[in-house]
Amino acid sequence: MKSLISFVVLLFAALVHAISSHGDRLLVVLEDVAEKEDYSKFLGDLEGRGFQVSYETPKSEGLSLFHLGEKSYDHVLFLPTKSKGLGPNLTPKILLDFINADGNILLALSASQTAPTSIVSLLLELDIHLPTDRQGLVVDHFNYDASSSPEKHDVLLLPSPGALREGVRDIFSPVAENGQLIAFPNGMGQTLGSGALLTPVLRAPSTAYSYNPKEQTEIVDDLFASGAQLSLVSAMQARNSARFTVVGSAEMLSDKWFDAKVKKVGDKKEVGTLNREFAKRVSGWTFKEIGVLRVNWIEHHLNEVGQSNASNPKIYRIKNDVTYSISLSEYSWDKYIPFTVPESDDLQLEFSMLSPFHRLKLNPTISSGDSTTYSVSFKLPDQHGIFNFKVNYKRPFYNNVEEKNTVSVRHFAHDEWPRSFVISGAWPWIAGIAVTVTGWLGFCALWLYSKPAASGESKKTQ
Repeated sequence: MKSLISFVVLLFAALVHAISSHGDRLLVVLEDVAEKEDYSKFLGDLEGRGFQVSYETPKSEGLSLFHLGEKSYDHVLFLPTKSKGLGPNLTPKILLDFINADGNILLALSASQTAPTSIVSLLLELDIHLPTDRQGLVVDHFNYDASSSPEKHDVLLLPSPGALREGVRDIFSPVAENGQLIAFPNGMGQTLGSGALLTPVLRAPSTAYSYNPKEQTEIVDDLFASGAQLSLVSAMQARNSARFTVVGSAEMLSDKWFDAKVKKVGDKKEVGTLNREFAKRVSGWTFKEIGVLRVNWIEHHLNEVGQSNASNPKIYRIKNDVTYSISLSEYSWDKYIPFTVPESDDLQLEFSMLSPFHRLKLNPTISSGDSTTYSVSFKLPDQHGIFNFKVNYKRPFYNNVEEKNTVSVRHFAHDEWPRSFVISGAWPWIAGIAVTVTGWLGFCALWLYSKPAASGESKKTQ
């Protein structure tokens, strides 16, 4: 009986962990519920990963992202719609409130559909810009699929995006064992502002550009953007770690391009696409199935012989030897694994009052099946006051880790100062005092015990 109960508990735990780390309620907003058949594989993958998917149209009367002040859904997926607006239940303010409530949004656009005004206003709030006419097509005359777009060149074939920069982990690049490429058909590019929260996931090649397809001219004079200015897939992580992703091509998520064979212009053989794996990684990051860090515990204590060395005391003394430790885990699809800092990056501890007195690298000391412990030992500064142990780790594509523990640092107590005879620098002064005291006592002894000299004259007798 006990073994049966244990099996049920383990099965329940497995089912719980086989979803996002921040909930499994997913709302899909599309023009017509019947259109979900065009994305059956993508949506089927989401359901297979444990999401409870609900389908609504912008015109649904019962559509609401909040109920009694709480989120009705944890994540929202927007597919292209023909409506100019998304109705009173999906206004830019409601969508921003959803992000501020730690909700995650995946937005898929298409060059064949004009972006709704609510979406454009929301993107402007996030400093993401679309063409002024809310419609634009990205083309590339050097990196296109020769079989499906021999004339329009609007199906871009791109390699895996790779790491954003050195020290940033690459979590979006699928493995291309046979030279597979990412197909980006009929897509709309975006330009990003200078905000630190915005990150391009997939950039356009240097030969690509975006224009209005309604302009039927041989020469395009008015370009929206070109080259690396165009972001084809963009990501934004808010300060509360809510995630918002823009995919410029909804067609790349469709069944047609999951299993398509493509041939890049100039190549002789056809290859498969990486769209399915790339879509899994993009949606997994947006819905917090990957790139999620968790702080398991924090401990700081004295590191001195003969002291109590209790965990997390509220007060220390100046010049104490202290050890600080933090345990971190990373959520990867269905379980927590040990978090490893990239080689060219550092996890740092700040011991600060108004400004840091110490900024130290935390080194891995203990690793278990689901966590890694980072520690550092140091000596407290010769300054009393209120100090903070602070870990502030903010990196692209990871949720923010900001932990602060406040402690007091006091002066030496009267019985904690070292005795003067221990300090070698005080020995000359101690010797001077000893000589002075000895000389004074010798003088007093001579004065008290010395007999006065006898007088040779006698008194006259009268």
